[in-house]
Amino acid sequence: MDSRTPSLPANVLDRISHALARRFEVDLRALAAFRVAVGTLVIVDLVLRSRDLVAFYTDAGVLPRSALFADYGTLYSLHALSGAAWAQVLLFVLAGAVALAMVVGYRTRVATAVSWVLLVSLHLRNPLVLNAGDTLLRMLLFWGTFLPLGERWAVDAGRNDRERSVVASIATVALLIQVVLMYATNAVHKTRSDAWTSGKAVAYIFQADHFTILLGDVLAEHHALLELFTYLWMAMIVASPLLLLCTGIPRAVLAAAFAGMHLGMLVTLRIDLFPLISVAGLVPFYPPVVWDAVESLADRTGAVSWFRRRSASVELSTAVSTPDEFVRDCSAVSILSDGVTRAYGACLTVVPFVFLVLVVTSNAAAVGYATMPDHGDRALDAIQGDQNWRMFAPNPTRTTKWFAAPGTLENGTEVDVLHRSRVDLDRPARAQDAYPTSRWRKYLSTVQSADNERHRSYLSNYLCNRWNGHHDTEVRDVSIYFLYEQSDPYDGSTSSGNVSIQEYDCSGEFVQSDG
Repeated sequence: MDSRTPSLPANVLDRISHALARRFEVDLRALAAFRVAVGTLVIVDLVLRSRDLVAFYTDAGVLPRSALFADYGTLYSLHALSGAAWAQVLLFVLAGAVALAMVVGYRTRVATAVSWVLLVSLHLRNPLVLNAGDTLLRMLLFWGTFLPLGERWAVDAGRNDRERSVVASIATVALLIQVVLMYATNAVHKTRSDAWTSGKAVAYIFQADHFTILLGDVLAEHHALLELFTYLWMAMIVASPLLLLCTGIPRAVLAAAFAGMHLGMLVTLRIDLFPLISVAGLVPFYPPVVWDAVESLADRTGAVSWFRRRSASVELSTAVSTPDEFVRDCSAVSILSDGVTRAYGACLTVVPFVFLVLVVTSNAAAVGYATMPDHGDRALDAIQGDQNWRMFAPNPTRTTKWFAAPGTLENGTEVDVLHRSRVDLDRPARAQDAYPTSRWRKYLSTVQSADNERHRSYLSNYLCNRWNGHHDTEVRDVSIYFLYEQSDPYDGSTSSGNVSIQEYDCSGEFVQSDG
């Protein structure tokens, strides 16, 4: 045999390597769009959270730092260094500024890393208001720190290698697998549920109208259509590994289908930013043919001309100012530079590889297919990377929930100190209006759980102080009620009730609930 002819095993390995590279390579323009989307979502998230800044992130709110530390121990959170509102405002503004730098692609890797650190810090400050969208956004930022997000459509673009058009690395593998793991793990949870496998789950969820909004209120009575959506969504998440197996146009079509379903969630369910964060996570799946069309359209509208001018100026500046001859003459500097470059490259490979293994194990453990070692748990805790992706599974909610907090004022008048209105325990016409924001809905649902009974005293104390701080007539005591109505969309049966979950004396010292 000719020694120059590759052996059969070598051919097979080459083909496997090429096939894997095709499935895990990401267009640099996709990473640029991903960067813009994620950075923008961080800013939007900050704006939405700022509405409840005092309530959820200061010592005057529902979770003072004493309660936070008592429940969660020592936390590495910048937001927990001070309980004052001004400190949180500064951190919110800083996070917004860094996210804006990420959007425009200025010092992109640093901006992405700092955005991730500040987001983790914010999440640690109040775990009681977190949801699946927060977990996904956190992980998208984490993997983004190891990716060349600033090589296209960015202020940084002139500093980077513009010869390549795609990138394939451990970080791209991790980013793509992360999104598929979310769907696949959720699929396992849902296939273990009679409500989901029978097609009834979405109809049940749409009866809980503290979740439904806009089109969701209209669709709630169309049970056959909702059953169709249930089966369609189940089929899609079960088939989600095809996002990795497909390439080219088929992958783009499948990613678009998932994005379309998430946009449907956006106009039917009040689940905060989760649908948009999921769409952002799907952006890297779009192949070069899509970005060729996008860039062609952008060229015609002049949308990227500024970045190209900026890139040209940076390239010129670098060419003029870099003392190449001096660097070549300084062997010690050259050796040090090479060492730093190699260490940096190793970090961008080893770190995402280790955490990818841990994240895959965490998802497998969430559905009972693996056990996470203690050291793995500690490592994931360090980056807030633990995941389970239940999301309406295995048992979808079918109960409309709302809360009331009747309080007695010093003059004997009764008011609802939660809603700052008259007392009314009847079901509201639109249950979603009973919550100021989706974060309040998440918080109240969490506190209603028996596992968080001790936090009801902090909530009561906050409600007393908030009322007394803004009214001349103070409140003497407050009762917190959990109210519910459960409807079966198929037989029309309805049951309702209310449960008093807290009685609190506002005039005395703070008293902790037994828990």
